[in-house]
Amino acid sequence: MTLLEVERVTKSFGGVRAVSEVSFSVREGELIGVMGPNGSGKTTLFNLITGALRPDAGHVRLQGHDITGWRPHRVCGAGIARTFQLVRPFPGLTALENVRVGLLYGRARDPRHVAADAERLLTLVGLEGKTFRRAAELTLMDKKRLELARALATSPHLLLLDELMAGLNPAETETAMALIRRLQSEGVTLLMVEHIVWALMALSQRIIVLSAGEKIAEGRPDAIAADATVVEVYLGHAARR
Repeated sequence: MTLLEVERVTKSFGGVRAVSEVSFSVREGELIGVMGPNGSGKTTLFNLITGALRPDAGHVRLQGHDITGWRPHRVCGAGIARTFQLVRPFPGLTALENVRVGLLYGRARDPRHVAADAERLLTLVGLEGKTFRRAAELTLMDKKRLELARALATSPHLLLLDELMAGLNPAETETAMALIRRLQSEGVTLLMVEHIVWALMALSQRIIVLSAGEKIAEGRPDAIAADATVVEVYLGHAARR
C-alpha cells in the first residue's frame, strides 16, 4: 500500500528553487534513502513533507489524504514523525520523562499505559538501563537513541530520519544501522536523509538522489551506485571536496 505520495512539490527562496517539481512515493514497510550534496534540497524536502514549510506548488498525500501545507502538529497527528540532525531533548528531564511527553501529546493513546509504553520504547532503542538518567547526561549516541524513542512515541505511520548518524564514530554508526534495521523489522516505514553514503546504500531498498533541488535519479542502491549522472553530480562532488 502506498503510504506517502509527494507530487511535483516545489519551493523557492528569493527566486532560487530549493526544491523543483520533486515526485516520489513510499510504500508501507519500505526504507527509502534520500541523498545528495549539500544544498541539494534534502532538508527543504523534509520540511515540506512535515509542514515546517508550505510548498509553492505540488501536493503531499498521506494514505491518500492531501496534507499539503498542514501545520507540523497536524502532520504529526496524522502519522508522520521526524528526527533532527541536532538532537534537542528536554535536558532536565529523564529519558523516561522525555518519551512520556511524546506519548502524551502524540496520537490517541490510553493514558493508563503511558509509563509502560515509554519503557517499552526505551528498550526498543537500547536505553533500558538509562531510564532515569537526565537527558543532559547522555552521550551523543544515547541522545540519538532518545530522539528515536521520542519520535516513535507519537505512533507514526512514517518516520523521517534526518542524518541520524551525523557526529557518530564508525562503531556508533554500525550500532545506529543495526537500530534502524531493528525498527524496520518492527514494521516502521522509514524515509531517511544521510550523508554517510555507504551506510545509506547498505540500509535502503530504494534511493532518491537530489541535485540543485531536482530529483536526478531513483532506484535500487546498486543501480544508483552505477549511475553516471549520480557519480558525477554527487559522488564526484564529494571526492573533490
